[in-house]
Amino acid sequence: MTSAAIMLGEYLPIVIFLTASTVLGAALLSLGSLLGPRRPDADKLSPYECGFEAFEDARMKFDVRYYLVAILFILFDLEIAFLFPWATILGEQPAAALWSFLFFLVLLELAFLYVWKKGALEWE
Repeated sequence: MTSAAIMLGEYLPIVIFLTASTVLGAALLSLGSLLGPRRPDADKLSPYECGFEAFEDARMKFDVRYYLVAILFILFDLEIAFLFPWATILGEQPAAALWSFLFFLVLLELAFLYVWKKGALEWE
């Protein structure tokens, strides 16, 4: 075998994985659309992303809780994203890095508990 064939052969598992996942995804989406129930009602057709009708008067009052939940989600999501680089290099770091990592996690948990205790995650 030539070196080019060997190099292309190393990509074969990736091609098989991508093909299988594409076929499985298409099959599941097709089955869901064919077999899934279709019962639209007023609640399902109403706007749910921002809590108010999209094309109405721009001066109307809106609920600030939606934006608070969205900002909190982004905040905690970004903080959790910092955990992935830590997880990859934590074994190579000294013990002080572990303690700073644990301190970060404790602060994250305290912030979450504070937000939860204040009722910012409650939706009435």
